[in-house]
Amino acid sequence: MNNTDIRNKATFTILDEADDWIVVDKPAPLQIHPGDPDGPPTLWHRLCDLLSYEIANGGQVSIINRLDRETSGVVLVAKTKEMARLFGMAMQERKIEKTYTALVHGWPEWEEKRLEAPILRAGEVQEYDIWVKQIVHPQGTPCLTTFLTLKRLERGGERFALVEARPETGRMHQIRVHLHHLGLPIVGDKLYGRDDRCYLDFIDTGWTPDLERRLLLPRQALHSSRLELNIPGFPVSWEAPVPAEFGV
Repeated sequence: MNNTDIRNKATFTILDEADDWIVVDKPAPLQIHPGDPDGPPTLWHRLCDLLSYEIANGGQVSIINRLDRETSGVVLVAKTKEMARLFGMAMQERKIEKTYTALVHGWPEWEEKRLEAPILRAGEVQEYDIWVKQIVHPQGTPCLTTFLTLKRLERGGERFALVEARPETGRMHQIRVHLHHLGLPIVGDKLYGRDDRCYLDFIDTGWTPDLERRLLLPRQALHSSRLELNIPGFPVSWEAPVPAEFGV
């Protein structure tokens, strides 16, 4: 199979590409990196297939901005060690800006909001049976997110909104935690949605009609919609359209 055939069979969309980097639109629930050696193919595996010629000639696959398995959208990938170093420094110096779009339960009372709310792991301050869950707490690490209301919707007597989120810090689950704190949980979020028991139920049973009723979507409605670079000589930004399952 030649390189063109592999590109045509990729399960993600290529948004842009150059000799030493590539930008893709990752779908949910494709995982970014392998965890279990016997697990399903990940974005990293598929990029290695896609870039096999480059790798054979000294290249590599370095994923710069990592997304949760259930989060879709723009992912920047370096093909060389030098480019990985450049992008890594740009991330540290906050020269790469990320914009997300989320479908949430409820209607925000504001058009724009800048939320400064520290986050820590819930189990550090209380008994909690979900180890990874983060909460807003005064003892936590400082976190800052700017939100913008894009659209308000009403369906079947329920209120929803499409919200833009710009994280100015990069803490674990930051956008999801902050929206839950604001009373605007993301649709389909098993851990920070309207009922965090969905997370444990999904682990026990997998996807069921009951979980579909409670969550509405099989994935969290969070999407990396735009990535901006403030580095001379590179495109200014890349965008990925909001997935059709958001219904907006």
